Amino acid sequence: MKINQFWVRILGVFGICGGLILFVGDMLLYYDPINMSLKQNMGNASDTRIIASGVCALFATWFYILGLGQVYYAFKIAKPIIRNSVLIFFGCILMSFGIVHGAFLAIATTSKLAVEYSLDINKAALLSERINEILRLFVYPIVATLSVLFISQVLKRKTLYPKWIIIFFPFLPFLMEDLVTKYLPNNIWIIVKGGYLNLILTLFFTASTIALWNVKNKR
Repeated sequence: MKINQFWVRILGVFGICGGLILFVGDMLLYYDPINMSLKQNMGNASDTRIIASGVCALFATWFYILGLGQVYYAFKIAKPIIRNSVLIFFGCILMSFGIVHGAFLAIATTSKLAVEYSLDINKAALLSERINEILRLFVYPIVATLSVLFISQVLKRKTLYPKWIIIFFPFLPFLMEDLVTKYLPNNIWIIVKGGYLNLILTLFFTASTIALWNVKNKR
């Protein structure tokens, strides 16, 4: 199926919307202008905020997958096995964002019960946190593999992306999370730290859309 320039842009907008929607979902769980404890904030979140956060994860995942079509288009000049591998690995990662957010909903629910019934919040959320950590262990090798494929193909000019897109590829900002968030004031830290992963995906899809906005299909 051929994708014209209009749909390349729209797919990028879908990806951006996915990041923004799930960022809102993060803030519904974590944001408190005073308290800097993410877990405590989840425990204090209302039922409505927790439910709305879950709904955000569902819609954001749909939008993320649609946005992936833009990346697939950008790899149209790569070898089919590379292009399809990028599609599969990136797709697995984007779906994992929604699934892992669901695990955070479990942490939020158990933390809320701990707050309501005066239980130890760390013990109450322990199992949910372990599930979250285990899920992430399955995703990290996929992230590493995708990063090697993506960055190498861009450097070899086997994609429609310019080389500067590597700066905005999520792998590098992910490694710099502690550096980026370390010196932020508390009221900014809670926003950036709480929604960091979705912010870097929003940044990537924005950069991708800009890079491909007027790309000429010459190759």
